[in-house]
Amino acid sequence: SRTSASLCLSLSLFLAGGKEEGGIMKRSFETAAAVALRGRRRSSSSTSSTSFLSTSTSDVLENDRIELQNWAGHEIVTDTTPFPKFETKDFFRFEVLHRSRRSGARVGRIHTPHGYVDTPGYVAVATNAALKHIDHLLTDHRPAETTATENQSGDGSHDGGGGGGTYGQQLMFCNTYHLLLQPGPDIVAEAGGLHQFMNRKQPLITDSGGFQVFSMSNHSVTDELNRKQNGKKYPKSTLKVNEEGVTFRSYRTGCLVELTPEKSVLAQKKLGADIIIPLDELPPFHTSTAELVKSVAMTHRWEARSLRTHLADVNQQAMLGVIHGGINRELREWSTDFISGLPFDGFAIGGSLGRDTEELMGILDTVMPRLAKSSQGLPQSHQKPVHLLGVGDEPSIRHAVTRGLDTFDSCFPTRIGRHGAALTSEGRLNITNKRFRTQYTQVLDDQCDCHVCRSRFSRAYLHHLFKAKEPLGPQLLAMHNLRYMINMMKGIREDILRNAI
Repeated sequence: SRTSASLCLSLSLFLAGGKEEGGIMKRSFETAAAVALRGRRRSSSSTSSTSFLSTSTSDVLENDRIELQNWAGHEIVTDTTPFPKFETKDFFRFEVLHRSRRSGARVGRIHTPHGYVDTPGYVAVATNAALKHIDHLLTDHRPAETTATENQSGDGSHDGGGGGGTYGQQLMFCNTYHLLLQPGPDIVAEAGGLHQFMNRKQPLITDSGGFQVFSMSNHSVTDELNRKQNGKKYPKSTLKVNEEGVTFRSYRTGCLVELTPEKSVLAQKKLGADIIIPLDELPPFHTSTAELVKSVAMTHRWEARSLRTHLADVNQQAMLGVIHGGINRELREWSTDFISGLPFDGFAIGGSLGRDTEELMGILDTVMPRLAKSSQGLPQSHQKPVHLLGVGDEPSIRHAVTRGLDTFDSCFPTRIGRHGAALTSEGRLNITNKRFRTQYTQVLDDQCDCHVCRSRFSRAYLHHLFKAKEPLGPQLLAMHNLRYMINMMKGIREDILRNAI
């Protein structure tokens, strides 16, 4: 059609005059054009067994051809210096110990300056450098002082449980957005970094702050903050998003804050976590494909800028590149190829992950084979880990593990615990249900070895704590749920080692 021909000519002329960034940016533009034009040719009557495949890119041309042309004209990359080739690091590596013969599942170990992380593993979320209602020292993993690096025998077997010592939470996730506003990265740096500040000796990961900026604007993480106090006073948190970065209003003070890729990385340098994440944009689920294409392209440029800032001062930190694209297969392929072509130490799958497990698995089935192909030349002792951002429910984790995912973060277990839900081998229990009022001798789960169950706190007592609104109730259930996740992941690793999944 004339529309397609005009757009194709416009993008072709732009590409002919544009510069490359190690060849990656040009291929990125070509892919964007191809996504748009394929969407134009795609029949509206095409069907698929999964909603993940049904997202059409046709509205890229249908909605506003001129807008896309203008967007392409602003895709000029100012820094065209090629990135260095990826090199393995002494202080950070991901070792694959076993690959299942039944699926893409794998058992591994991430080595960091503050210890190791067994994978697949659950990552607890300590939003403000603190687990809500829990002293993290009660959940921390404490390896034995004298042990082989992984209790591994000569035949490559692994105990799935991290060797000797007290097995607990190995990796925690802290949020740069919140720490940027309180107490501030300078205060944390003066205290000696996050590990010293929060008295934690095990590995930490921090995000870029982008997730909170955009998700709070879309009202999807309101439970993470006390928005009842400040929501009316500062109703619109995200004020401006452009090529430079994002400007938002602090939910604490109302002051304007500018977050750029460079500032996000520099803040994470001061925080000092073992693993950091580049700045990205998080568009809402119901974003038009035209807007999603622009968002993914800008996220790629933000991530490239973040990576350059990181490589200028590595500081014994690893950076994970974030793959975006919503539930659009072509955009996910484009993002996977772009991010895996840059010298990141590992990957994270982010953005909108679909409405249900089926759509999530569609995304993973698109992304994971391409990531595996990109790492084929690396030795098993220096592979790149893959993290799934914001997913912590058991069904999704069990499905994702078979695709080769390594780590998962979510506030889900502690959040539902604060509201009276306990994760058990019998399924989820709502301890506020009146049937637990007289269960005087039963603990939450006879198969659990957490402090709550070992100390024989009865279901009746826990029921009473919630009905009486005692703070101890949410604390005990959150602690129990964390232990459930730790034990669940340990069981998954053991199943992979036996090739059961």
